[in-house]
Amino acid sequence: MKTVLIIEDDPEIVRLLEIHLKDLHCTVHSCHDGNNGLAKALELVPDLIILDIMLPGRDGIAVCQQIRANNVPSPILMLTAKSEEIDKVLGLEIGADDYLTKPFSIREFIARAKALFRRQQLAMASQEEAPLKKISRFGALTIDLEMRKVVVNGNRVELSPKEFELLVLLSSNPGKSYDRSKLLNLIWGYEFKGYEHTVNSHINRLRAKIEPDMGKPTYILTTWGVGYKFNEEL
Repeated sequence: MKTVLIIEDDPEIVRLLEIHLKDLHCTVHSCHDGNNGLAKALELVPDLIILDIMLPGRDGIAVCQQIRANNVPSPILMLTAKSEEIDKVLGLEIGADDYLTKPFSIREFIARAKALFRRQQLAMASQEEAPLKKISRFGALTIDLEMRKVVVNGNRVELSPKEFELLVLLSSNPGKSYDRSKLLNLIWGYEFKGYEHTVNSHINRLRAKIEPDMGKPTYILTTWGVGYKFNEEL
């Protein structure tokens, strides 16, 4: 049974989402302001966080930033009444996994929630199919696919789901360069332009967590004029 946290100040929306999430056999918790929502997210570390941008106390952007700053890996589906592109881009850049713009259909919401759950299941299934690659070591960096755990110099590093997926993709193909559009499509599933900067933001956060020297990366290298690759010499 999945655990879902809804951080939304509109009680009608909360009630509607609760009904349909329970139909998906989810245990649902809800908070109506940003501060309580953040505290609950840190306490529960749920399987999915549904986060509204416009919230009393602390807005959804700030909540999302703090969730990721505290290394909570839960997928985040952001809700917003705003249609401006900048809000969607910002949400993805600070660590959200997907977004819906209000008003949205319940069918679309359920499809997005199922897609986020399915990504986790597919990741687990792929790990089971390749038992010899469950643990990869690259110098001081260890990636445990089964436990979704990353260790650097003996210390565990907490990554968001997208940071972990980026690291696994790049490290599984050392030396192969990926441009930002390709990474966006493979990791986020978006097949349109305009969101490439979110790849840069996630790469920068990932490097800050695993690289001994951000100025001279050891693991994730920049391929000038193309994008990024994992160091094939490790």
